[in-house]
Amino acid sequence: MIINSRFFNRSELIGFVALAALLFVILPLSLDVFRLNLVAKYLTYAFVGIGLVLCWGYGGILSLGQGVFFGLGGYCMAMFLKLEASSVENTKIQSTPGIPDFMDWNQITSLPLFWQPFHSLTLTILAIILVPGLFALIIGTAMFKRRVGGTYFAIITQAVAAILTILIVGQQGYTGGINGMTDLRTLKGWDIRPDHAKVMLYFFEVFLLFGCILLAQFIRLTKLGRILVAMREQEDRVRFSGYSVANFKIFAFCMAAIFAAIGGAMFALNVGFMSPSFVGIVPSIEMVIYTAVGGRMSIFGAVWGSLLVNVAKTGLSESFPQLWLFGLGGLFIAVVLAFPNGLSGIWADYVQPRIDRLLTWRKPKPAKAWTDGSVADGAPAE
Repeated sequence: MIINSRFFNRSELIGFVALAALLFVILPLSLDVFRLNLVAKYLTYAFVGIGLVLCWGYGGILSLGQGVFFGLGGYCMAMFLKLEASSVENTKIQSTPGIPDFMDWNQITSLPLFWQPFHSLTLTILAIILVPGLFALIIGTAMFKRRVGGTYFAIITQAVAAILTILIVGQQGYTGGINGMTDLRTLKGWDIRPDHAKVMLYFFEVFLLFGCILLAQFIRLTKLGRILVAMREQEDRVRFSGYSVANFKIFAFCMAAIFAAIGGAMFALNVGFMSPSFVGIVPSIEMVIYTAVGGRMSIFGAVWGSLLVNVAKTGLSESFPQLWLFGLGGLFIAVVLAFPNGLSGIWADYVQPRIDRLLTWRKPKPAKAWTDGSVADGAPAE
């Protein structure tokens, strides 16, 4: 894909280059492996933010249940990694070798049928895309075909997040329960725990993130992206023009689900575990906060918001363990009230105009010619 002025405007190109320089050069050279792995964890939420920009920012569909799709992607990857870590040799002390340890603890004597496809990495990658996508398709079809939207849709997505959390916790023998899936060690025999593996996973995740950024930017610039904006502003007019509003909403919701699932899969790889604490209502709302702070109309803003809010969260929790939640909440309220368009709005309203003035070359105005062929007063004569 060619990145040119038609694909990115000047402001977006500056954001693209600055983000690439930060993630590919500055952070790997300035941070130790532990901190770099923390950045990789923060970037997994940026995938969710990119999806929310398309779904919420451009489509006007506020989903408060993106943790569901983040968790589905994470659990799909964790199931593959857990099966690889549960080989007969590694689990020979169990009463039933060859199955995950939490199944053995719950007296399950054979691997469930729905776990079988996760022996294959190819099928796992397909599941990371298809399972959340199909789940979003079912929810979107059930809701949007009946013209359920706005606050009602947001509440329903919250309910789905709560239901899935309860289901995961309740089915401990099949999902690991409240503890989740831990002790994830290798990917196709490659140990993902050493420092050099963490660095390689970081760079792989950054490449994947930029691929998702380019895909989201492509969608935004097509006719589809313009219809999403029109649908957000005047849904009835778009419907009267002959477009199926429900289908466009379903598409945006499914794309947001797939982006979130990719982030969840990378989370399981980088952090080495997956639990229901990343699926419920609270993490889903936090993901919306990251996007709101960065700017729900900006793809790059969602990435910056995910990074900066999580850095602030880590810094406040380390320095003020009793007060960091209040500080984080105050930061969010201040940004949203003072700058409704988030950090990207600050850039567009205050920073970019100054850069444009600095970069604009003021050429002298050409001399004004009179109808008789003479020149205006003050203009040099031929």
